[in-house]
Amino acid sequence: MDTLKTGNDVLFILLGAIMVLAMHAGFAFLELGTVRKKNQVNALVKILSDFGVSTLAYFFVGYGVAYGVNFFAGAETLMAQNGFELTKFFFLLTFAAAIPAIISGGIAERARFNPQLAATFLIVGFVYPFFEGIAWNQALGIQAWLKASFGEEFHDFAGSVVVHAMGGWIALPAVLLLGARHGRYSKTGQIAAHPPSSIPFLALGAWILTVGWFGFNVMSAQTIDKISGLVALNSLMAMVGGTLVALLMGRNDPGFVHNGPLAGLVAVCAGSDLMHPIGALAVGGVAGGLFVVMFTLTQNRWKIDDVLGVWPLHGLCGAWGGIAAGIFGQKALGGLGGIAFMPQLLMTLLAIAIALAGGFAVYGTLRALVGLRLDQEEEYNGADLSIHKITATPEREPNW
Repeated sequence: MDTLKTGNDVLFILLGAIMVLAMHAGFAFLELGTVRKKNQVNALVKILSDFGVSTLAYFFVGYGVAYGVNFFAGAETLMAQNGFELTKFFFLLTFAAAIPAIISGGIAERARFNPQLAATFLIVGFVYPFFEGIAWNQALGIQAWLKASFGEEFHDFAGSVVVHAMGGWIALPAVLLLGARHGRYSKTGQIAAHPPSSIPFLALGAWILTVGWFGFNVMSAQTIDKISGLVALNSLMAMVGGTLVALLMGRNDPGFVHNGPLAGLVAVCAGSDLMHPIGALAVGGVAGGLFVVMFTLTQNRWKIDDVLGVWPLHGLCGAWGGIAAGIFGQKALGGLGGIAFMPQLLMTLLAIAIALAGGFAVYGTLRALVGLRLDQEEEYNGADLSIHKITATPEREPNW
């Protein structure tokens, strides 16, 4: 029976890893559909290349930083418990690799390729797993201190803070250090609209992410005996809440409509195993509205050229999700309890601080040493031709 149990656990977490791996296609197509046509190839190549670099960084460095585990042993040792530790690594790798996939959308259309790969290695190898170890592996005794001080540890079931807030807040320094795309904001205060190149591809990316998210959240149980239908239903309700509020507040704009479910799902990750479904609906709805309002503010008033809105979507909605878990997880609001507000607030703030410090350190150093962005002519021609020497639709070329 023990062998059957471990085999089932391996299959369970492997299916989760495959579903989250598929989400990276969602990241790729969401970015492809949002950027201009001259940068579509770059979006696809970046996401896949970043995943490859993330795998090496997490395998050789990051997983050890977070969990104190390495794979420098014989295959016979690694096969213990049907190789459960290996599939657990695969599953958590897909989370870690989401960090550069998130950042990619913020720095689209003007970032150089090789410096971003270097940033990916540093972030997935060192910055992200540093906080992951604190939140999910008792590193530095911070969780123990929170438990002693407030009666409960910080709770983040599927990564609202550990993955999404970290990704969004690391992306913010990258976006600021890169600066806006040429021609986006004029000196006279005018704003040049850069509409999405393909709403169908943008929508496809959003749908792939939405479907994969049920692996992201439900399989965060990591063993089959801990699977919870509550996580699945809460994810569904938050997705719907985010969609409908974004539809309403975004005035039927398809970009907002398709990012709405993602905002809701980002926010519900942390408390999806504790909240009542109505609470999850509220959390997702707030996240959908938060994304619409803050995306509009960052782009139009603050003139922060975050192309896909990754800071509002992942950074702010992720932080909201971490704090919301401490509110809607309470028994008084129909939740399961076993959670306290202050640990949620303090660890969310700590995550933001680490992400900002790490983001400025990595991208600031790279900017000083090698530079981060394409020159003006390369940007004008597009990252596809400048970096990859081909466009997404070569039939548009005059000599085709």
